[in-house]
Amino acid sequence: MRRVEIHKIGDDKNSLQHLYETVSFWRLICNYIIISIGRRAPWFNLKNAMYRLIGMKIGKYVSIAALVMPDFIFPELIEIGDNTLIGYNTTILCHEYLTHEYRLGKVEIGKNVMIGANCTILPGIKIGDGAQVSACSLVNKDIPPNTLAGGVPVKILKNGDNNEGVFQ
Repeated sequence: MRRVEIHKIGDDKNSLQHLYETVSFWRLICNYIIISIGRRAPWFNLKNAMYRLIGMKIGKYVSIAALVMPDFIFPELIEIGDNTLIGYNTTILCHEYLTHEYRLGKVEIGKNVMIGANCTILPGIKIGDGAQVSACSLVNKDIPPNTLAGGVPVKILKNGDNNEGVFQ
């Protein structure tokens, strides 16, 4: 079960119409500009420093590949542990705007995690230390530590709880 806060909307407008009631217009513009530059920046240290400025919690030696799309509305809900690699064109979402409600959830990515290219991580997800997520996966549930997961929706493919890692 994903850990999300549900916020009901009580009028005729869909929840996205209430965006600026939850996030400042200028904060949103600032986040969007920084993430747009960061998505194309080839220097990991610069990219990580820029993302920290908008509230993302990023550990040491994190490698965020080109065109990764962190949530630009609520980047402060993203935590990435040390020595983690996030593959090309992955999307990390911390929000879901639906017709009559919106949902917010923290995304926690552990240490020594490898996320393949073109993945989508939904709000309220925790990916444990040492986990590996294969390319093109839809991460809609928590991934335990030291496991290999993949697919749409994601499934546990191999469990490595014997402390030898998933590929050894």
